Amino acid sequence: MLTCIGDLHGQYDKMSTALRTDGLIDESGSWCGGTRTLFFLGDYVDRGPDGIGVIDLVMRLQREAEQAGGGVHALLGNHEVLLLAAHRFGEHPCGGSAGTFHADWLRNGGHLHDLERLQPHHIAWLSDLPAMLRHEDLLLTHADSLLYEQYGASVPEVNAAIAKLLHARVPHDYDLLLDRFSDRLAFWQAPERLARFLRTYGGNRLIHGHTPIHYLQPDAPPAPFVYADGACVNLDGGLYLDRASFVYRA
Repeated sequence: MLTCIGDLHGQYDKMSTALRTDGLIDESGSWCGGTRTLFFLGDYVDRGPDGIGVIDLVMRLQREAEQAGGGVHALLGNHEVLLLAAHRFGEHPCGGSAGTFHADWLRNGGHLHDLERLQPHHIAWLSDLPAMLRHEDLLLTHADSLLYEQYGASVPEVNAAIAKLLHARVPHDYDLLLDRFSDRLAFWQAPERLARFLRTYGGNRLIHGHTPIHYLQPDAPPAPFVYADGACVNLDGGLYLDRASFVYRA
């Protein structure tokens, strides 16, 4: 059984509640999902109170699930890139509206206590996160965006190119990636574009976060938002806006 959870944005308690309710962690926060598979879709930090706590839990669950014969996979979101850029480049000028990488990260919901708690093992983990993954007939990305096409024509190519970018630490390349992450709604009422994207990277269904569901449906309940005749599933529930957490089972 596959479970996915969208943008967490430092909401450690809501994350724990969702995973506990779905039978993936126990009361102590340890993995109890056995051989099940769990995907996190990125944006672990910013806007909420405990981004580093969220990262630490994801990293620990990866280890515990592997030992139990299951799997926990985590994707790269734009807020991880923002955090890495703030750490690596600080007051270096950038193309964001705040003028520098550090200021732009703060403007996008960065919390200084997350930056202060960021350790080398967090940086290494974040820098190696895949940008997209395939699982059976599913394609999983953080963003509902065509930005991935700028980095390769296959899932391995995209992941290798973005990992190389993150490790190379060139400010301009980070800036460009962040600018491309500003794209969203690429597949909303665009079936031909979605079909081409799925042909390129594989899969019959796209699972993503990035765009809060209430942007598309203001009165939507806290649940996955399925659109494009079932070919797209949006899991960004807007947790940082005091909305309830949920998971998606496929």
